[in-house]
Amino acid sequence: MGRLALPRTLSRSVGFPWTAAIVDLRQWLTTVVSRICLDMLRSRRAHREQPVGTWLPEPVLSEEPSPGPEDHAVLADSVGIALLMVLETLAPAERLAFVLHDVFAVPFEEIAQIVGRTPQAARQLASRARRRVQHAPTPDSDLIGQRRVVDAFLAAARDGDFQALLTVLDPEVVFRVNVGGGHAGVVVHGAPAVAKQVLSAAPRFAHLASPVVVNGAAGALFGSRDKPVSVAGFTVVNARIATIDIIADQEKLRRLSIVP
Repeated sequence: MGRLALPRTLSRSVGFPWTAAIVDLRQWLTTVVSRICLDMLRSRRAHREQPVGTWLPEPVLSEEPSPGPEDHAVLADSVGIALLMVLETLAPAERLAFVLHDVFAVPFEEIAQIVGRTPQAARQLASRARRRVQHAPTPDSDLIGQRRVVDAFLAAARDGDFQALLTVLDPEVVFRVNVGGGHAGVVVHGAPAVAKQVLSAAPRFAHLASPVVVNGAAGALFGSRDKPVSVAGFTVVNARIATIDIIADQEKLRRLSIVP
């Protein structure tokens, strides 16, 4: 591949001398995109106000897939809400080192140049991030099995059946609600407390639920697609619900779209 001349303004922004020529286009693109992402992460962390209550990522919705293995393979590579929340807790350099090395197999020598550390320090960044990520719940890979569990949860919620809810909830389940707008959210731990919380409102709204895939996992959309009320994401581990994440932030819901 021939050398690619680097424009002066862009080369300065990513740390190259403007007279340099690019020998490895892949490495250059990786460096440019990574440094832009790193700057954005640092800027967002430095300037955003701390949200009140619970923060949840914007959901990515898709239709229920066909039974084919290809569709399920794509969903298996999706990043669930539970993992996104763990990634959000990482420092920008940790997140970048982890994603570049563990997801894209970028050598630590290249990562070191991007984050401004030594290769050994870059390795330590990725290692710390990896330990945090390993604590994220690993959802069951069978989407059909996930859907059965979520449907059982919704049926129990509609019927107001406390005991039926306990059978589908993990004993250490975490229930989170993000309402946005500067209002405090809700975080509840443990199956009995979560079942009680669900039954305080769900019987009135569970009938509005329609099945969707939320960040690669079985979920539910409440309300219509034109006027969504909330989105529920579930993490199903060993055929029990480990996390329930309700996103009712109207700003996020206004940007909601369903990917075919």
